[in-house]
Amino acid sequence: MPDNIIETIAYMPTANETLRKLPSVDKVLLQADIRVLLPRFPREVVLEGIRQVLYEKRKTLRSGKRTPVKVAGKDVGAVLGRWMRPLLQKVINATGVVVHTNLGRAPLAQEVAAATAEAGAAYSNLEMDLKTGRRGSRMDVIREILRERTGAEDALVVNNNAAAVYLILKVLASGREAVVSRGELVEIGGSFRIPDVMAASGAKLVEVGTTNKTRIGDYAKAIGPDTALLLKVHRSNFELVGFTEETSVGELSGIARKHRIPLVMDMGCGTLLDRLPPEIGPGPTVKGILSEGADLVCFSGDKLLGGPQSGILLGKKELIGSLAKEPMARALRVGKLTLAALGATLSLYRGGDWGARAVPVVGMLLAEPKDLKKRAEKLKKSIGKAEARVVPAVGQVGGGAMPLAKLEGFGVALKMKGKKAKDLLERLRAQDPPVLARLHQDQVILDVRTVLGDEQLGLLAQAVRKAIG
Repeated sequence: MPDNIIETIAYMPTANETLRKLPSVDKVLLQADIRVLLPRFPREVVLEGIRQVLYEKRKTLRSGKRTPVKVAGKDVGAVLGRWMRPLLQKVINATGVVVHTNLGRAPLAQEVAAATAEAGAAYSNLEMDLKTGRRGSRMDVIREILRERTGAEDALVVNNNAAAVYLILKVLASGREAVVSRGELVEIGGSFRIPDVMAASGAKLVEVGTTNKTRIGDYAKAIGPDTALLLKVHRSNFELVGFTEETSVGELSGIARKHRIPLVMDMGCGTLLDRLPPEIGPGPTVKGILSEGADLVCFSGDKLLGGPQSGILLGKKELIGSLAKEPMARALRVGKLTLAALGATLSLYRGGDWGARAVPVVGMLLAEPKDLKKRAEKLKKSIGKAEARVVPAVGQVGGGAMPLAKLEGFGVALKMKGKKAKDLLERLRAQDPPVLARLHQDQVILDVRTVLGDEQLGLLAQAVRKAIG
């Protein structure tokens, strides 16, 4: 072997020597493959992208690994693309789960999204009475419509329903007793439990009845001089079936009035529809619970209501007033974007149950099977693959609401030759926009109920064609 080859192999440049070969930011900016980025991104952003790539190269070299010293335009472009991509990425929900917690629960109506963007891009009368020119309440913008649609005396909005329950217990029952059925000590999302919320509020939990049966007499025996309120919790995320018995709101309101203590109903997922269709299943409405005698009702704004994440409290004016004066109410209050979205969503309910179909969640829940079948057939035709076929599909309400409800509809079943269904699921998630589907009997099911509009149906077909190849 020639001596010069041996010398070449023996000599390896040090990390410091390689670091000195890295180009300057200004020199990289002159490269042709970098300059093509300037029409798409501001110059300062491109410069920061170059600095980021150079930083990553220095870090790699200092760790003892090798990396090219040249800064490629594609590397800078990848960094800029990552920076400019929204933190929350739009996805196509083809799972058939309407209120999908992992996918952001309720999608907002287009007019609601526009109203929210308008409120965020300008000043607004958030806490200003435009008639008098004096400071007003941020609740004024939605109090009227909530009272109108439910018959409640007053309303308050906080950032979620768990916060609503906490606020009620802290103000009305801190240091005193709150009576609740053992069968209603539920656990909500994220391992939060009703007893934990009670403990945090300072209220003392008094359990009555048994897991499967709680009678009016159980509540009556538990009421004493230290009882602050009766709490009823709607089991929205599970059902008790079989040998069961529970006390109605009407029965509890009678005993609550007798002892002059408030009756609080945590609905979890409340609806402003006048009635729920039988195909969804029986369930209480907010107006119905208030008319039965509940003094306070609270529920989520981003479940069956179909609005933004929020906790809505409705009921007696005196009680709502006490909650609003509590210092923690300020810590739990919602901002202008949530109020704008909630107000715009509630406005759609002014058209009654039919007008409320403009709310995406309501429209999906009330969708007719025959219409869903037409959409599924349209999707299959757009996919244009022999592996696709229209099949019946059963969706879910989701969001911890109505666990036994079956949403009969249709979807498209997919199979990919030589590949497992889970591989196709992975390919669909890798598309732009990503597609979330359901796995059933080693088939991928695309439930069209939760695919928003014809434009998204077309994007879904395009994503499937790419994924199947």
